[in-house]
Amino acid sequence: MRRFAHIPAPENQASATESPRSDRDTLARLWPYLWAYKGRVVLALAFMIGAKVANVGVPLLLKSLVDKLAPNANSAQAMLVVPVGLLVAYGLLRLSTSLFTELRELVFAKATEGAARSISLQVFSHLHALSLRFHLERQTGGMTRDIERGTRAVHSLISYSLYSIVPTLIEVTMVLSLLAIKFDMVFAWITLAALVIYIAFTVSVTQWRTRFRREMNELDSKAHTRAIDSLLNYETVKYFNNEAFESRRYDEALERLRRAGVKTQQTLSLLNTGQQTIIAIGLILMLWRATDGVVAGRMTVGDLVMVNAFMIQLYIPLNFLGVIYREIKQSLTDLDKMFTLMLRDREVADSPDAKPLLLKGPPSVRFDHVEFAYDPARPILHEVSFEIPAGQTVAVVGPSGSGKSTLARLLYRFYDVQGGRVTVNGHDIKGLTQDSLRRSIGIVPQDTVLFNDTVAYNIAYGRPEASQDEVMAAARAARIHDFISSTPKGYDTMVGERGLKLSGGEKQRVAIARTLLKDPPILVFDEATSALDSANERAIQAELAAVAQGKTVLVIAHRLSTIVHAHEILVMDHGRIIERGTHPQLLAANGRYAQMWRLQQAGGHEAQAADADADVA
Repeated sequence: MRRFAHIPAPENQASATESPRSDRDTLARLWPYLWAYKGRVVLALAFMIGAKVANVGVPLLLKSLVDKLAPNANSAQAMLVVPVGLLVAYGLLRLSTSLFTELRELVFAKATEGAARSISLQVFSHLHALSLRFHLERQTGGMTRDIERGTRAVHSLISYSLYSIVPTLIEVTMVLSLLAIKFDMVFAWITLAALVIYIAFTVSVTQWRTRFRREMNELDSKAHTRAIDSLLNYETVKYFNNEAFESRRYDEALERLRRAGVKTQQTLSLLNTGQQTIIAIGLILMLWRATDGVVAGRMTVGDLVMVNAFMIQLYIPLNFLGVIYREIKQSLTDLDKMFTLMLRDREVADSPDAKPLLLKGPPSVRFDHVEFAYDPARPILHEVSFEIPAGQTVAVVGPSGSGKSTLARLLYRFYDVQGGRVTVNGHDIKGLTQDSLRRSIGIVPQDTVLFNDTVAYNIAYGRPEASQDEVMAAARAARIHDFISSTPKGYDTMVGERGLKLSGGEKQRVAIARTLLKDPPILVFDEATSALDSANERAIQAELAAVAQGKTVLVIAHRLSTIVHAHEILVMDHGRIIERGTHPQLLAANGRYAQMWRLQQAGGHEAQAADADADVA
């Protein structure tokens, strides 16, 4: 037997071995999405600087206004000149601050929304590109929560950094320069010392708090995952009367989330109290120094007012620095989680020199010494070799777990084989683009899952550009048109989550209709009629046989009566082909197939008798 080649690590385990990325790495990944709007970025920065210049000018004008009025508050000249000059300028500067701020947000909105859209679309496309292994092992609730938070993080990160942190840094630089130039360095040193202590305290405490916030988010995702999983399995919960059990499990998750939330709030209160203490001490020292200057004659009352205004303007945004820093850190964490999804390697990827599959007619399909395992410890297929000649039908039968459905997954390249190869018209499918390969294959799966949309949408999914007449023709061929027409909304009937509003047989006929509508040269029927009653099964089998004419067909079946006309029948057991031949040949061989046939025929007679009794009743 051939040795198994290296089996790629499952995609959902990839992150476990990755070293944690720094905030700088996350920002570096975000930057290209923003720089795509570089004109708007530059313009927004210009408006931001304009807003800060106007903001810093307000205390300067306020000082001039106070100084002009102080010695001549009762003179008519002061009442005439000051309002016309300084008051108008003061009002214009206030207006300019708001105007530049709004212009900045207006200009940058397109960049923010565009970046969020591009990232979300790229994550969505990448998730669809990941292999079936990832999607079978993912936790949908937690993953969707990560994507939701990551998309929101783009807005938060840009908003807090560009609209809060950067403007505050610009304003601090300008204020410190003005204080040092206009008065003495003591004012600048007091302000700078207060800012450094404030920022150091905020960053250190926030870093300490981050683990509590991260724990709360993880518990939130787990609670959300548990709720989504329970609701998706609503019927199973009802079947076993486990509503109270599910409520207890969800409540346990919510209780852990509550405790984490309380701890997060306690540490936030500690942070806010410390920040306010630092601000208060800095403000007292500044005003004491300014008041002493006024008394000594070194400063005017206007200077005192200006210093106070500067401090208020600086400390108001600094009041929110803890929140802003925490939100930025959290946004970076959330964004990194979403970027981590994008960094997951595709287990099945097109090779750089992959070519499109071009077919002019039905192709031949060959499995050549194929070996495969989902897990190295449990091989599924062993040296499986067979060919489906162009335009012919090959059926595969065998007990559950023998590897039948795995053949369809390998043909679709949901997984790559670890030994041997699968070819279409002689081309190894590893050298073909997945898109062109899958466009050439149509499948009616054993478990049909529908979109929560209309019947028409689900049928047309086989070929979205199809006309309504073509959709209806496919529905007639699948024997579901009469049922659809009998419903109040016809083809606009909603099928519900995963198609739960339809019966198993109705869902299967919708799946058959959309595959017939796709009309590909290769067809895979994986228990295509298992959910149908005997009468509908016979009718649809005849329709499928007609559709299969001139196509290459792989049929995976449990009911042997549905594949008696196949050109070749393969009997599988434990991942190996143990018998092959036509229906008459296999019966004559009196082996495993003949034994299965006799068992099903005996069971079929009993079922027919039961159906007859039901009809009489």
